[in-house]
Amino acid sequence: MFLHLGRNIVVQKKDIIAVLDIQVMQSEATKEFMEIAADEGFIKNNDENNTEKSFVVTTRNIYMSPISCSTLKHRSEKIISP
Repeated sequence: MFLHLGRNIVVQKKDIIAVLDIQVMQSEATKEFMEIAADEGFIKNNDENNTEKSFVVTTRNIYMSPISCSTLKHRSEKIISP
């Protein structure tokens, strides 16, 4: 099944590793991780308007999302997997 992350981005639910609140970006470890990911080109859908509320780590990329973690969790629970 798929999960809509906002801004016309959809990912397979099975590929999601973590959904994290944007507030964890204040941690030094997370900042370093995101800098490396950006340098390597893994961060997708970066919004220049700074409307991100969460980011989603998948097996291939990291997606910035304007949707909160709780809403993404709620959406994911509503999806019925086969």
